[in-house]
Amino acid sequence: MVRSSRFDYIDGMTDALKKLIEAAKTANPSPEHREEQRRSFVYGNTHFENALITREMVDREAEKLAKEKK
Repeated sequence: MVRSSRFDYIDGMTDALKKLIEAAKTANPSPEHREEQRRSFVYGNTHFENALITREMVDREAEKLAKEKK
C-alpha cells in the first residue's frame, strides 16, 4: 500500500509553477499595466500599515508625481 502524504500535491504544483515562472520571464507588460501594478503594490503595502489609506489617495498622489515628472 502506498502511503499518501499531505505534501503529494507539491510535485504537480511545482510543475505548474515552473511553467508560470517561465511564462512570466517572457511577459512584456504595457506601461499602463506596470503603472496599475505599481499602484496596487503601493496601496497594499501602505494600507497594511495604515488602514486609513485608500486607493483614491494612492491614485491622487500618483497623478501628482506624474505631473511633477513632466
